[in-house]
Amino acid sequence: MDTSNLIQTVSVYAIPVIFAITLHEAAHGYAAKFFGDRTAYMMGRVTLNPLSHIHLVGTIVLPLLLYFSTSGALLFGYAKPVPVNFGHLRHPKRDMVWVALAGPAANLVQAFVWALLFVVYTDFGVTEKFFLAMCKAGVLSNVVMFAFNLFPLPPLDGGRIVVGLLPLKQAYLFSRIEPYGFFIVVALAITGVVNHLWLDPVMGATFGLIELMLKSIS
Repeated sequence: MDTSNLIQTVSVYAIPVIFAITLHEAAHGYAAKFFGDRTAYMMGRVTLNPLSHIHLVGTIVLPLLLYFSTSGALLFGYAKPVPVNFGHLRHPKRDMVWVALAGPAANLVQAFVWALLFVVYTDFGVTEKFFLAMCKAGVLSNVVMFAFNLFPLPPLDGGRIVVGLLPLKQAYLFSRIEPYGFFIVVALAITGVVNHLWLDPVMGATFGLIELMLKSIS
């Protein structure tokens, strides 16, 4: 792996990824507090300070190892999960859906903002390659986080949404997957199942939505 290419990639993606992770996790915390659970707030996780959300192994070491070992073909990581006591929510089963949706929603908004910045820069004739590349990185990283976290398997946000929407008995049975969910997701990601059956179509639809939103305000 070319070290100079790695440094260039890290420098372009660093700020967008830090924002993507920080606002995603903070959104969970804000939503939980809004619906009655102050656990994250009491632990200092309802914050925009990235140091409170970045996980040394999951956010830095693991993505770099995967980047090197797969020549950039596979990039996967995670942040410190925001602690939520669903029993403290005013309507636990219903409100957990909104708490879970808050994180991906934050990524969708950020993807749109980065895309809007790219359009504004180009419309004003900005040709600075670094800023334009950062805008593209911001769109891509947030769309990836949006789509990946909606994968319907706990402990991902999509899995929690499914649990909240299922009838009580089925929700309980499905939630029992959670202790093994992370390992299942990693295996599916490595084998390409997540990419082909979920990420590619969901990301394609998300890019289309962002393009439609940009056209609506142009």
